[in-house]
Amino acid sequence: MASIKYNPNGQKGRITYNSDIVSGIVALSLQETEGIELVPAKGKGIKLCFEKEGVFVDISVIAHYGYNVPELAFRIQQTIKQMVESMTKYKIAKVDVHVQSVVFPAAEAPAAEAQEEDKK
Repeated sequence: MASIKYNPNGQKGRITYNSDIVSGIVALSLQETEGIELVPAKGKGIKLCFEKEGVFVDISVIAHYGYNVPELAFRIQQTIKQMVESMTKYKIAKVDVHVQSVVFPAAEAPAAEAQEEDKK
């Protein structure tokens, strides 16, 4: 569990975020990024490390064919940083993006042509 001290209007107290909440925000930010999917294996997709310098995020994604991988990685980093920092008081220290594979579109066109030829 991660915690952060937050004093609105000088009040004493502490807000505590479960690491699952921050992980959920990271997953939500990935849904906002077009052209990727989170690696489906549990525990392999998102890893968080809370340090004094900030939160270190390590994610593994699958890219869709036709997207520029460096641009995708940059958009992922920016989206995660913006969403986590705006929804919590944590600062993002680093976001490492690992593109595990590329998903190619299904080859439906040849199958559809073969069905049309069978009908003739």
